[in-house]
Amino acid sequence: MKIVVDAMGGDFAPENVVAGAVEAIKEYKVPVTLVGLSDRIEQELKKHQYPKELIEIVHAPDVVAMNDPATVVIRQKRKSSISVGMELLKKPGYGAFVSAGNTGACVAASTFVLGMIPGVDRPGIGCIFPSLKKFTFIIDVGANTAAKPEHILQYAKMAKVYAQSVLDRPEPTIGLLNIGEEECKGTGLEKEAHKLLEEKEPHFVGNVEANEVFTGKTDCIVCDGYVGNITLKVAEGMMESVGKLLKREILKRPVAILGALLLKSSLKEAKKSVDYSEYGGAPLLGVNGLVLISHGRSTPKAIKNAIRAAKEQVDHNVLARIKEEMVPHG
Repeated sequence: MKIVVDAMGGDFAPENVVAGAVEAIKEYKVPVTLVGLSDRIEQELKKHQYPKELIEIVHAPDVVAMNDPATVVIRQKRKSSISVGMELLKKPGYGAFVSAGNTGACVAASTFVLGMIPGVDRPGIGCIFPSLKKFTFIIDVGANTAAKPEHILQYAKMAKVYAQSVLDRPEPTIGLLNIGEEECKGTGLEKEAHKLLEEKEPHFVGNVEANEVFTGKTDCIVCDGYVGNITLKVAEGMMESVGKLLKREILKRPVAILGALLLKSSLKEAKKSVDYSEYGGAPLLGVNGLVLISHGRSTPKAIKNAIRAAKEQVDHNVLARIKEEMVPHG
C-alpha cells in the first residue's frame, strides 16, 4: 500500500520532504508516491541513493502557499499537490496521505474530496502530547473552531479507536479539557459536552484541567479546535523555551556543565520525548481516508516519522475501525 506525500508542502519543501521520503523508504521499505512539481522532485531525488522501484512521482502543477486561504484548493488550485494527492486516496493501492503544507487547505481538501465518515459531522486533528505516563492523545487541535457538543462526542469515539489501534491502549480513558474538574464549569459548550459524554461514552472520566495535560491523567483529551490549538501552541513554545533556558543556565557554571555531561543520555531521552519530529504527523480523523498533517517546519526526520505513522494507521486498519465505531448501535 503506497503512502502519498505532498512534496510541495511545508516551509522547506521539496528538499526536506524528498529527503524524509527517501529515509522512510530505506528504513521502513514502504512505497511512497511524491506529488507535486515533477521537475523539482526529480531534481531533489538526484541527491539521494534509494531503491527506485519504491518511488512514484505524480505531477501536480499548482502549489498551495502556507498563507493561502483554506478554500484555494477547492476554488482556484484544483490541481495542487494537496488536491491531487487526496484524489489518489480514492484509488486502489494508495493507503494514506501526508502533508506538511497549509493545514486549512488540507482540512478543506480532505472534506471536499474524500467526504466525511458516516456519523461524523466535522473532522478533528489529533495530536500526541508527551506526558508522565508516556503520552496523551488530544483532539481537536485546530480543524474545527466552532464545535458543537455532538462534535466533541464524535471526537471522543474516534480518539478511543485511535488510542486502541495505534497507541496500544486497550481501555483508553477520555477527559474533557475544561477550566475546572466540576461538571458545572466552562462555557455552554463544555457543560453540554460533559453531559453528552457522561451519557454516551463509557470511557469518559470527567473534566481535565490544562495543568493536567502532561500528567497523563487520561489517555485521551477532547476539546474544540480553538482551545486545542492554543494548548498545542503554548506547549510547543514552552518546550522550546525550557530547552533554551536550561542550556543557558548550564553554560553559566562549569559544575553545571559537568553535571550535564554526566546526565547526557538522560537529557537526550527527555529531549526526544518532547520532540515533535519523533511523532511525525497529526492524524485528521473523521474524513473518509487516512490523512496526516505534519508541522510546517518539518525536518526530513519528521517527514520520515510521519510516513511511518501513516503506515501504522494503514497496518492497524484505523479507518475501518473508526467507521465501525461510528455506526449507531441499538
